Amino acid sequence: MTSASRVLRAASAALHPRVLRRPAAVVLPLSAALALTAAAWPAQGASTPHGGTAAEPAGSGARVVSTSTLPDLPLAAFSNRLLPGSVADDRGIDLGGIGSDLYPAERPGEYWTVTDRGPNGQTAVGKEKRRTFPVPGFDPAIVKIRAVGDTVEVLKAFPLTTSSGRPVTGLPNQPGHDEAPYTYDAATPLGYDPNGLDTEGLVRDRDGSFWLVDEYGPSLVHVSPRGRVLERHVPKGLGLEEADYPVIESLPAIFRQRKINRGFEGLALLPNGDLVMALQSPLPNPDKNSGEESRTTRLLRFSPRREAVTAEYAYRFDPVGEVEPGQTKTSELKISALVALGGDRLLVQERTDKAARLYEIRLRRGSDILGSAWDSAATSPSLEQLADPAGAGVPLAAKRLVVDLGRVEGVPGKIEGVAVEGSRTLVLLNDNDFGMTDGSGAFDVNGRLVDSGVETRLVRVRLDRPVR
Repeated sequence: MTSASRVLRAASAALHPRVLRRPAAVVLPLSAALALTAAAWPAQGASTPHGGTAAEPAGSGARVVSTSTLPDLPLAAFSNRLLPGSVADDRGIDLGGIGSDLYPAERPGEYWTVTDRGPNGQTAVGKEKRRTFPVPGFDPAIVKIRAVGDTVEVLKAFPLTTSSGRPVTGLPNQPGHDEAPYTYDAATPLGYDPNGLDTEGLVRDRDGSFWLVDEYGPSLVHVSPRGRVLERHVPKGLGLEEADYPVIESLPAIFRQRKINRGFEGLALLPNGDLVMALQSPLPNPDKNSGEESRTTRLLRFSPRREAVTAEYAYRFDPVGEVEPGQTKTSELKISALVALGGDRLLVQERTDKAARLYEIRLRRGSDILGSAWDSAATSPSLEQLADPAGAGVPLAAKRLVVDLGRVEGVPGKIEGVAVEGSRTLVLLNDNDFGMTDGSGAFDVNGRLVDSGVETRLVRVRLDRPVR
């Protein structure tokens, strides 16, 4: 037995947060009808080259069957309809960033989406990279859309608000834990906001409420049908006492170490009502370099009925050069979307900014690492430092490739929203970052946006074989 295997056996205390006052109702997304073939699964931690036969590349016969584009909608007009007077100057920025996730709505062809924290970028000032918020009054919003021909229509939208009805904003929460916020030109510091959310994944319950995940905490957020934050679940020890909504420290403390801007991103609602959230990138555990070089990230399973994390899974990325040929930086790998397939199955998206793959995994009981030594920052080597986690005794989620979207012509980059229609159609939505780029050239001399030209697009992809 290796030393890492011995460490794994030394389990720490399990989490025991308080019990929910009422059970959460659930609804299966359209994708819950998706049932994959009964072909043999690879061993835990292994992945087949693709979802088909060894001679047939995944995605080789998949094709884009429709593309719809969000028209230019001035951000100030959009925001001020939701919260009058919230945005005085949008600096020429249009509505964007709604591709953070995609979830089927009540009617076929309609979807719930969520914006991220709003327009933001990075500008170098000397040796320092400063995080800029050119529209600090922007409030993250839940947006309902549908595709009509080649156009994405916004059907309705509502802002995220605190218990007292104030906007949550998209500003960072805490000095030291989050990046310091600055104005568009990186010249003037902005204030932190303990209510701020960098929203990403989204699912909708049968009672009309929403669950979101956030990158700052990272956190899991329960939201009313009209956008009021009901509670925010954060890692133990985070300490958000000043927030204007209930904050519950129910997540493992080690998740406080999340990499900046790489907190929770994917979220799925399982048929039994449990939620699964994905950490976008490996933890910088015990240090930055370990996280940058690691290919092992983590998934958490959460029970709304118990208000508790009930399982944790180690997820192993494929080498970055397989996801994006020619890319050599492992740190470019991310999970940005999860889709529940029914039972214990999930569709997991691995991506870089230029390429994406979708894998099926199973959340087996024997893969649970919750409360083990891998949740302790004192464990050495850490989970993230292991070059061969399976060889060290870490149970990994078995996976297989369903489709390589990099092989499908017409799929945009930076796909973050994924849904499934029927058994053979994927619905994809990209994050266009509000048309922003990094650097001092993001705005002209008058402080107006120099638009990147990247549009928000909803794309339907017909797969070359049924995934059921």
